[in-house]
Amino acid sequence: MHLESQYRVKPLGPSHDRTAFYSGVPELDEYLRRQAGQDARRKVAVPFVLVDTEDVILGYYTLSAYGIRLEALPKDISKRLPRYPLVPATLLGRLAVSSTYRGRGLGRFLLMDALHRSWQNTRDVASVGVVVEGLDEAARRFYLHHEYLPLLDHASRLFLPMVTIEKVFQTE
Repeated sequence: MHLESQYRVKPLGPSHDRTAFYSGVPELDEYLRRQAGQDARRKVAVPFVLVDTEDVILGYYTLSAYGIRLEALPKDISKRLPRYPLVPATLLGRLAVSSTYRGRGLGRFLLMDALHRSWQNTRDVASVGVVVEGLDEAARRFYLHHEYLPLLDHASRLFLPMVTIEKVFQTE
């Protein structure tokens, strides 16, 4: 059975029970419980939740617009871009999976959904890539495994060029 038939990703709504979510990372759990709804209402970030057939939250991620300094990008990427001080990107601000569901590929499923959504949005809003912050070494390794590149200005901040993402989804 494919994950797509068992789970759905949709925008966080008022009916979602956020109090029961536990990823084991206090910062990510508290964000979902206390801040995610406010960020959505204020148009600061859009939280998307991964739910099962009973609408129980199994994981989530957030997307928002982001400006990245050109000199922070790896040289082989920045040399192909216009010399603007800031270039548009998409920020994958948070990504977490319930500790109960770890090891089932849901982190990758959420990441791919976020990348697909980010790529689709470039038809309407420009973005040169997706930026993430590796909160700890395990998160950093997860993103590096998925072809993210370290940014030059911050060791835990990583970047995946939209041209790389496009190659995955361009057959659509």
